[in-house]
This record gives sequence, C-alpha cells and structure tokens, in this order.
Amino acid sequence: MTKTPRSVARTAPHLGVRALNRATLERQLLLRPSRMPVPGAVEHLLGLQAQNVKPPYYALAARLDGFTPEALSGPMAAREAVRIVTLRSTIHTHTADDCLALRPLTQPAMERELANFGKGLAGVDLDRLAELARGLVEAEPRTMKQLREELAREWPDADPLSLSVAARCRLPLVQVTPRGLWGRSGQVRLTTAEHWLGRSAGPAATLESLVPRYLAAFGPACVRDMQTWAGLTRLREVFERLRPRLVTFQDDRGVELFDLPDAPRPDPDTPAPPRFLPEFDNLLLSHADRTRVVPPEHRGRHWQGNIAHCTFLVDGFLAGLWRLEKDALVIEPFARLGGARRDEVLAEGERMLRVMHPEAAYDIRFGTVRR
Repeated sequence: MTKTPRSVARTAPHLGVRALNRATLERQLLLRPSRMPVPGAVEHLLGLQAQNVKPPYYALAARLDGFTPEALSGPMAAREAVRIVTLRSTIHTHTADDCLALRPLTQPAMERELANFGKGLAGVDLDRLAELARGLVEAEPRTMKQLREELAREWPDADPLSLSVAARCRLPLVQVTPRGLWGRSGQVRLTTAEHWLGRSAGPAATLESLVPRYLAAFGPACVRDMQTWAGLTRLREVFERLRPRLVTFQDDRGVELFDLPDAPRPDPDTPAPPRFLPEFDNLLLSHADRTRVVPPEHRGRHWQGNIAHCTFLVDGFLAGLWRLEKDALVIEPFARLGGARRDEVLAEGERMLRVMHPEAAYDIRFGTVRR
C-alpha cells in the first residue's frame, strides 16, 4: 500500500522548534559569520528583501565575516546584482543570473496582482502595453511617474496607476543605479533586466530546481512554507515529484517537513549568538509557521500596520527591536535580558556599527524604539 503524505508525516522523525531554529539559522548564515563572498551569499539566500535601500546591506553585515557595504555596492554598480520585484511581488536584490532565471517563475503572482487592477485597465491591450513600455524604458530609464504619463497618452481613459503597475507586472523591470548603492541617492528609474544586463533572459528556472535551493536556504520546510516565501500556489505536486530525492520530518504539530538529505541540522543546543537584522529580513518572512524564529508571545510585535521594524535575535529567536537614531543605537528588548545576554547584545551592536558605520560615533543604549 502506498503511503500518503499524511501517513509518512506520522512516521517521520520529529524536529522540535529549537531544532528547526538551529537548522534555519545555519542555512541563513546566522549561527557563525560566513566567509562566503557577497555574490555567493546573495545567490545562496535566493535574494535579499529590499523594499528600502539599506536592508540588504544590514542583512549581509549580520551574516558575513569581513563584510563592507562596498562589497555589495560594487557588484550592483557593475550590474552583477540588481533590484527587481520578484518573490511575494516585493523588491529583492538578486544576482544578475537569478534575476533573469527567477523572475519568470514569479509571473503567476504578478498576474494575480494585476487582476486587482482590472477596472482601471478596461479596454487596455496588455500585450500592446508591454510592447510600448519596453520601448520606452529601453530607450531611456524612466521613473514610474514618467512611465504612467507616457502610457496615458495611449490610453487616456485608463487609470494611470494601473497602467504603470501593468508595465511592472508584465515586464522584468529593474531599478537602475545609483538607486540601491550605499551612501548614494537617486530616484527609482526602471529599465528591463535584459537591457540593463546586456543579455537575454535565457531559460527560466524550473520549480523542480527551485525547491532544493529553497530548502538549502530555509529548510526544513513544508509546502506551505515555500508557497509563503515565493508568493506562489499549488506547489504540492512539485514536492511530490521530488519526494524520492528528499527526506521528511514532522514538526510539533505533525506537519510534514521536507529537506535535503545532506543539509545541516545542528544540535538544538548549538549556541546562537545575538544578531541584528534589518526590517523585512527574509528570515522572518519565509515560512507559513514562523514559530521557529518568532516566539508566539512576540508574534506581530515587529510590525506596525505596513511598517516592519529592525529586529534582533537572542538565542536564535526574535527578542526585540532596534533603531539607529541620529547619535545612538537604541535597543528595545521584549523581555528583561540577564547580564550575560545583555553584554552579548551590546557587543553585537558594537560590531554591527563598526561594520556599517566605521567613521561615525554612536552611543548604544537600551530604551524604547520610536514607532
């Protein structure tokens, strides 16, 4: 008799919350500083969430030994890494190769987003819109405002915002530099990935190739976890096709988790030093069940409306917020820290400041982070 996924889960080895925590931190390069080069780390992590300019830099500072902001700015200026809307229909910093390979996989999510603007696009030929928008941004990088204005000449009765959203959903639009460079500023100006990188997209990645990469960076994980991370649906069939190449576990709720056979799964008692993470760090966004990192009592405390706060980990779990103000790093623990933990958090804060702001002088104090 063939075992169903549910029966497999009931007989699979158990992984508790701490075991999942340590496995995920190891793959996220957060248990110990990694010597991985920046492009390799961005590729391994399958991109860095990047709604704002600074978070990818802080994300790498928490993970890489010897990191400097220039180590990411350099590849971006050289067009070896780019900012583009991909996973969960949000902006990510990807390597050039992943930008071209992964963006086509996210098209179903883009189409779902586009469907929300249907009323504003009544009478608009979306294929014609994509063709026209491509010509505009490849002739010269455009801001979204400029793109809206140009497209509105063709469809004056359509909603201007819907027109620009349609262009972004139908085309792989990257944000050109200097936007995204450390210490630089610039408007968001867009062109196509192919034009910016000087090469065609080539074959897209397959979901079968993406599942092992997701597990290598975020596993062990269930199907819903990957769907949450990618913003995609109906991935169960992909996991089932890959089942012979994977191993399975079950979590505290009996949910079946998939993993790579040789992936690291450290002892649950492995030490996990404090880490300071930026807002929107993918560690906190890439699982349907986030209790492997976010204790239930702290759920939702790092969000306020649509705003995410910078966070820090203690013993591998979400433990508080931080904010860099004009002259101080303010640290707000969710619960009292013992003397040793407090010293460890202070030391990690000092390390982060040395990496990210070596020329600046900041006080470090415990207090309330301004909302």
